[in-house]
Amino acid sequence: MAHDVTTADSPPRAAPAASAAGRRHHRPPGRGRRVRGWLYVLPALAVYLGFAIWPALNTLRLSFFTWDGILAPTWAGFDNYVKILQEEALYEAVLHGLVLIVFFSFLPIVAGLLMTALLMGKVRRGMTFFRVVFFLPQVLPLVAVGVTWRWLYSESGVVNQFLDLVGLGSFTRAWLGDYDLALIALGFIGTWAMSGLCMMLFLAGAQKIDPALYEAATLDGAGSFSQFLHVTLPGVRKEITIAGVITTIAALASFDLVYVTTNGGPAGQTNVPALLVYRLAFSEGDIGGASALAVVLTVIVVAIVGLIRRFTREAT
Repeated sequence: MAHDVTTADSPPRAAPAASAAGRRHHRPPGRGRRVRGWLYVLPALAVYLGFAIWPALNTLRLSFFTWDGILAPTWAGFDNYVKILQEEALYEAVLHGLVLIVFFSFLPIVAGLLMTALLMGKVRRGMTFFRVVFFLPQVLPLVAVGVTWRWLYSESGVVNQFLDLVGLGSFTRAWLGDYDLALIALGFIGTWAMSGLCMMLFLAGAQKIDPALYEAATLDGAGSFSQFLHVTLPGVRKEITIAGVITTIAALASFDLVYVTTNGGPAGQTNVPALLVYRLAFSEGDIGGASALAVVLTVIVVAIVGLIRRFTREAT
């Protein structure tokens, strides 16, 4: 009887030890994965901190100093901001940037949606070539784009040659030198450059829409326009938000395209905030003022982008 009790009690004593050993050797590898994840992210994070975050913080620091880039900087407090906010040229440049939003953001989004409606679900020969051609402006340097369009808009350029060809020679002019139309002509360059990007974003978003939704809409008697309005458009709403943010930043922070085509002329009609930052820093040697203006421009961009995101979020 005693032998039976001993035999029956022996295995339960060994089981806890075995289970404890199993727990020691089979711990979930959560911490190890997190460490390895940070190791993968660390190179990109170091580059981002060194070339984006640190320059931004240094710009914020310099905005409180008076510095010409050569002599030792002296503390100025908020004097640079007061001086910048009293400049009438800043408000004109911001107004020009807001006008460019119409051409860099609104019109490209409309054109991208239109091209998406025409191309979606259509399988034709040469479609890949068509998409590449429309996306090409995103690959080209904006300096090259500006030089090309400056020639197209010149008095003997292709635009005026076309107007002469169709009998509208009275409308020819040096478009980028016209006081009233220079900003509009510059804006259409942005429309051409951004439309392909919007189209590619919307096409990528439309491909994620469940085909069953289109089948159900067809069974309900919805036509092509109705399907686009009630199925495609809600399906690419996130892509519309992304396109709006990217193109708005491009409009407000544009520099290279403006510098190459008009350099702010004629008579300041195409001045934009980024161009004023460049002139303050490299033409007038006012690094502190340029830094303050850059901070103000950043705040404006963040505020407008925040409004876009809030509007689109409420719309959903």
